[in-house]
Amino acid sequence: MKTAETTDWGVLLSNKKAITKMNRFAVGSETTKETAAAFSNTPRASEFRKLVRNNGTTYARRLARKALRYRGLMS
Repeated sequence: MKTAETTDWGVLLSNKKAITKMNRFAVGSETTKETAAAFSNTPRASEFRKLVRNNGTTYARRLARKALRYRGLMS
């Protein structure tokens, strides 16, 4: 049985720059590698890597779109 891994979206969407990066990742205009590099040396880095590692890029993009829409941050 697989346990549910949750993502701390509060950390990933904590400031305007992070929201912009996640928006670009969610719609596919930035790659996983570019987004991970932008988050390096921040508290968001491990949370983003965990999101992609547990779900894969395609589903991580879908989850990011869903999280951004839920919070009214999708542009």
